[in-house]
Amino acid sequence: MDTNDNGLSLLKKGQKGFFYAVFSRVGIMMVLLVLQALFLFMAFFRFAQFLPHVLGSTAVFTVFMVLYLINSRIDPTAKITWLIVIMLLPVFGALLFWYTQSEVGHRSLRKRLETLIDETKGKLVQDPEVWEELAQESPGEASLARYIRRRGSYPVFSHAEVTYFPLGEDKFEEMLKQLKAARKYIFMEYFIIGEGLMWGKILEILAQKVKEGVEVRVMYDGTCEFSTLPYNYPEKLKKLGIACKMFAPVSPFLSTHYNYRDHRKILVIDGHTAFTGGVNLADEYINHIERFGHWKDTAVMIRGEAARSFTLMFLQMWNITERAPEFDSYLQVDMPAEIGRADNGYVIPFGDCPLDEDRLGERVYMDILNRAGRYVHIMSPYLILDGEMETALKFAAEKGVDVKLILPGIPDKPMPYALAKTHYRALMDSGVEIYEYTPGFVHAKVFVSDDIRAVVGTINLDYRSLYHHFECASYLYRTGCIGQIEEDFQNTLAKCRRVTPEMVKKEKWTVKLQGFLMKTIAPLL
Repeated sequence: MDTNDNGLSLLKKGQKGFFYAVFSRVGIMMVLLVLQALFLFMAFFRFAQFLPHVLGSTAVFTVFMVLYLINSRIDPTAKITWLIVIMLLPVFGALLFWYTQSEVGHRSLRKRLETLIDETKGKLVQDPEVWEELAQESPGEASLARYIRRRGSYPVFSHAEVTYFPLGEDKFEEMLKQLKAARKYIFMEYFIIGEGLMWGKILEILAQKVKEGVEVRVMYDGTCEFSTLPYNYPEKLKKLGIACKMFAPVSPFLSTHYNYRDHRKILVIDGHTAFTGGVNLADEYINHIERFGHWKDTAVMIRGEAARSFTLMFLQMWNITERAPEFDSYLQVDMPAEIGRADNGYVIPFGDCPLDEDRLGERVYMDILNRAGRYVHIMSPYLILDGEMETALKFAAEKGVDVKLILPGIPDKPMPYALAKTHYRALMDSGVEIYEYTPGFVHAKVFVSDDIRAVVGTINLDYRSLYHHFECASYLYRTGCIGQIEEDFQNTLAKCRRVTPEMVKKEKWTVKLQGFLMKTIAPLL
């Protein structure tokens, strides 16, 4: 980054020591949140003296809550967790349950997003010829496409150019090239942005593009305020002419809204080129710095009409807080003659929203497992499964499908690592093969099956992604890059160790204990 530039020098990373952590806005917000939580606990225990006099009422109340949970529409695994919490702490557990179900803090968000989705359902029209071609070629794929279309209004596209990147470094190189070619607009929506080499080079290009008259918008998740960016970073970018906002920034009030994060990674350039995948905008994702050994990540670039779906996803998220949505001028753009002319395959970009009852990402994964004939090969950083997903993996393997999972060899967090291992024995007993990437950390989110279908996106195999995050991905059918995705899986597999029952048996008791205890509350994590 050119620190001689007055604008860019504003973004030079400052020192963040103890006093910054305590007296920054984040520190103050955290203190206020803790005080509110303490107040709730004190209020509960203040009246705890009366509980001996109402033990009978408490028992009746517990029975009522148990019956209510059993008959509710909550995921079965989450039901077990809540049953345990309420039976151990009847009153406080019930209050916590009703608080999480009350939508405090995100009811308006849900309403606004539902309105936006309804208003934009007709913005992307399904080409009837493409649909008919897919239905004739594969009724199974057409059925899945119909489901995705019904749940999110995402069309199926043909003639898209899809490029697969087996490492974050590969995506970064092409990303810089495409950013420099932007002429109209650049939209960026990322879970994490961290100052350093990667973001510095991108920012230089963005600042130059603004000077050339290109519209630039940047959106990132509010959790970045805790670790990678200061709270006033959007204002700093605005001084460079870049429109910027945080999704769900931290506030001093307890809210269920914090449970829903924007985990998407989207870059759209001029409406005809889009990127997605696991790669965030920080140096570990391109192995410029080392955090957990070698960082294995993946991404795809999609060029042509299919990029419009990512434009729509971005604008829907951006306009959650806007009064006058803008869509048509960004969606109705001419495709350059030299792109979007590939002859093979179909692409369905799609987004998954945690505010509805449809776990679209999980359903797509399960459909791949259910229809696989020969193999399903998976890369994921986490493995925290609900009962349905675990059953789908086991059922596929028990049918004779070659199901292989590549997980990190060096974990980034001890708790998800321990929870993942609680699934190993049951999966392996059904024939699922589990491998750990010995050079480091796998952050890729990839499903590839039978040499004909694949998903590359942001959706992990854990509760956070499948239930609580805004996510996105690209479903690929018979596109030219699927062979490269499988080849990359095999190349990665060669660097892995296969997990055996003996290894599971010899795992450290501390890891086993942590997983054993944490599994009871996994849906709440």
